[in-house]
Amino acid sequence: MAEGDVLLRPIKLRDQRAWREVNRRNREWLRPWEATIPPPTPSGPIAHRPTYRQMVRHLRSEANAGRMLPFVIEYKGRLVGQLTVAGITWGSMCSGHVGYWVDEAVAGRGVMPTAVALAVDHCFRTVGLHRIEVCIRPENGPSRRVVEKLGFREEGIRPRYLHIDGAWRDHLIFALTAEEVPDGLLSRWQRAHSRNGSENSPRDTPRNPA
Repeated sequence: MAEGDVLLRPIKLRDQRAWREVNRRNREWLRPWEATIPPPTPSGPIAHRPTYRQMVRHLRSEANAGRMLPFVIEYKGRLVGQLTVAGITWGSMCSGHVGYWVDEAVAGRGVMPTAVALAVDHCFRTVGLHRIEVCIRPENGPSRRVVEKLGFREEGIRPRYLHIDGAWRDHLIFALTAEEVPDGLLSRWQRAHSRNGSENSPRDTPRNPA
């Protein structure tokens, strides 16, 4: 899926070198918003951060089971981030939630709103989902601006929802349903972007781990 210089495609094992390089260079930029593993309980297992290969294999397994859509984001042919549609539920719900991160070097160029819009349109039009959520820490102003630009509804707060940067953190919930974007989210974003002129608002989110 592509729009202009932004490409959204499945993550691959051969992306390891580029993925690691972007993550290493953006360590401090991403750290405050990065999902972490909580301390083990007395009866619980000890969890470890997966290697890149383990991560990709897990993502592929979840994708094959219909529970996840793992993508990387390219900008002008270079890997600059990651976007995952996770928690996909079928039956009477048909929903999923989107998490993402982007290279600080390309923040503020409309890359992330475009990538999210591409993913949401794919979920609604091709996959057949009905609802998409994005969960964001209240302190993450840049990430909130992404969903605000795209017209997501704010639905409330989930206290201590995810373990982020070493602690359980509250998250605001933003959502869209397919009926709210009958002409597609990308089309709506492009119209709004055209009305507002060049992308000159504060920078796009570093990370949203939903």
